[in-house]
Amino acid sequence: MPSAPRAHVRCADPVRRRLDDRTVPSAHTLPALTAGIVIRAAISADLDALLALENSCFETDRLTRRQFRYMLSRAQSVLLVAESGAQFADQSEAAAQPPDTGLLGYVLVLFNRATSVARLYSIAVAGAARGRGVGRALVRAAEEATWDAERAYLRLEIRRDNLASQQLFEGLGYRRFGALSDYYEDHMEALRYEKQLAPYARRAPTRVPFYEQTLDFTCGASSLMMAMQALSPDLSLDRTLELRIWREATTIFMTSGHGGCGPFGLALAGHARGYRAEVFVNDVGVPLIDSVRSPEKKEVMRLVHEDMLAEIERLRIPVTYGTLGLDELEARFRAGAVPLVLISSYRIYAEKFPHWVVVTGFDQHFVYVHDPYVDYDNGETPLDSMNMPIQPAEFRRMNRYGRAGLKAVVLISLPGFASDHG
Repeated sequence: MPSAPRAHVRCADPVRRRLDDRTVPSAHTLPALTAGIVIRAAISADLDALLALENSCFETDRLTRRQFRYMLSRAQSVLLVAESGAQFADQSEAAAQPPDTGLLGYVLVLFNRATSVARLYSIAVAGAARGRGVGRALVRAAEEATWDAERAYLRLEIRRDNLASQQLFEGLGYRRFGALSDYYEDHMEALRYEKQLAPYARRAPTRVPFYEQTLDFTCGASSLMMAMQALSPDLSLDRTLELRIWREATTIFMTSGHGGCGPFGLALAGHARGYRAEVFVNDVGVPLIDSVRSPEKKEVMRLVHEDMLAEIERLRIPVTYGTLGLDELEARFRAGAVPLVLISSYRIYAEKFPHWVVVTGFDQHFVYVHDPYVDYDNGETPLDSMNMPIQPAEFRRMNRYGRAGLKAVVLISLPGFASDHG
């Protein structure tokens, strides 16, 4: 979490989130001129001015030269600066500009690798530039850059006691959707804001409830629980059920720790609770066996898989060895099934491990998913993991795991669900 508050106008009140080093390549925007204020992409020659502005605006939790350089050269981000685009009327106005810098302000936006949500990470306005509309111009430019980067939502946090910032962002169309207690260094609460930048974008309906996994290796069990409660609203979800399903569906081993859940195990666990399960997998081998190196672990995973496969065949649970296209996945969802999809977490969390998510909706621009994992270390809350909008092309890229490109989908539905493959 951030150690100091930030604000868009008052330099003592920041709006900042902890730097996330899992971001990658820099985006840019075209220069813009608004009421004598030029907004342009920052360049390496701005480093001294950026650092001077940062040090003049903030007493703690300052971005360093190294961090600014990273944002300019390597990060998946947009760093914009504001400078004067007009001559000053007199010498007193010129003298009022911040010392040692020609910058009126800057704004920094970070992009997630995979989702269509961006974060307004930091924004600063020089004290002498207040009242000139610099903050508003920077926010507008940040929105344009976010939209150019094909992100549909922009989020930020504002201190509860920073009424000026709240009024500014609310006036610009941002809606408050949550709060984070004890967020800042002085224990002040942060209010969470979001703006929908795409006129067509919408959040998926809440057909699928959300359940947060409580252990690193229970994403599959938690995803199945969400699907089951979507179909049976009276079903109670708790950690006991989460662990019970994990025990039934686990591959025993996976990567370097406890085994997660495989597609056949999840199908069996769903079937055991009265739901119809259908499996799509593009590999006839042992799922996820390449995630471990030890021959002994591979042998255990093979034995577990063979046992599950025999039970799948005995129960006549439908299995298709092939891929389920996105159009067909949407059709099954709209017909009443809830899809559990195996993804590679690398494109979201920059960590190479298999991960299960639940599809919660579709529209013409996005696939929406619930991710049972909540990244608290980076200041996220369950709201960040609900109905995450993902562009279809990005969804197709993340819907595979490992060098072999394993693809797996488990459809969970009520008994009697019509299927062309059942």
